[in-house]
Amino acid sequence: MSMNSTNNCTDELTNRHVVSAVVYGLVLVVGLPLNGVSLWILLRRHGLRSSTAVLMINLAVSDLLLAVSLPLRIYFYATLDWPFEVSTCTAAIMLFRINFRTSCIFITLISLDRFFALVFPLHTRYLRTTAFASKCCVLVWISLTLLCIPEILDHYKKLKSSCGSDVNGCKISCFEFPNGVKGSKVVALSQAIFLFILFMVNIVCTAMVIYALRKRPNGDNTKVNNKMSVILIFAVNMVVFIVFFMPFALQLMMLNYTENGTNCQEMLHALICLASINCCLDPLIYYFSLDSFWQDKSKFQGDATTHSLSRSMERS
Repeated sequence: MSMNSTNNCTDELTNRHVVSAVVYGLVLVVGLPLNGVSLWILLRRHGLRSSTAVLMINLAVSDLLLAVSLPLRIYFYATLDWPFEVSTCTAAIMLFRINFRTSCIFITLISLDRFFALVFPLHTRYLRTTAFASKCCVLVWISLTLLCIPEILDHYKKLKSSCGSDVNGCKISCFEFPNGVKGSKVVALSQAIFLFILFMVNIVCTAMVIYALRKRPNGDNTKVNNKMSVILIFAVNMVVFIVFFMPFALQLMMLNYTENGTNCQEMLHALICLASINCCLDPLIYYFSLDSFWQDKSKFQGDATTHSLSRSMERS
């Protein structure tokens, strides 16, 4: 019985590794070119003309950082071998965590920017400038980098100490979160609380925007379509938070506060794969948030005759 149990456990882990390699491979194949093209369009056709464009450029860069780290994960889960150093493993893990956190913040800032532009367009004009948005993005990157330095050093030391003289064991445990390399309970709880706050901000913004749109008089079909585009912005943001961000944060917290963390670890691996898919959906935010996303910038600037809802939201 014990031999059968061991074999079943091994088969289950092997299947999970194969599924992880496939999911990360699909995310890399779809997310890397999709976000690369989106970033090129944002920079070439929209530039830094609006606060929304600035926020989305930074969100695209954040997603590209995730895509850059995925080949290492794909290789590990496909071969169960880690021929690189502990520092490389730590860097790959931190790239994913930084992407996860910056994506949450930038998506929330996009929701706030759209909320201010629609509900308080006059009183918040000074908050919706490219200069202010650029300062916020720089602050986000610097703050998260500084906050991650102690976490990086701690994670590196734990991985190093867990290796000992067994190099092969260290290789295999790179992305496996062994018991000796558990994350900090304080970091997990702080991240969960922070994500919950961001989630509530998105809920409030979505509810108030829907209420404001319902109060607006119904006009022609163009205005109705633009209202739907605005609602879709917040709908995509809410889906990203509910499906990809919140389950990961809650499971990470459970992993650190549960006595038997084996089942929590298995679920965490699945949710990490799920969370990585968010970079494939973020381009939808660009499409619905920016008026004439595919349109050339000169044509966009010259089209002064269309006074749609999304155009009024773009003005700052």
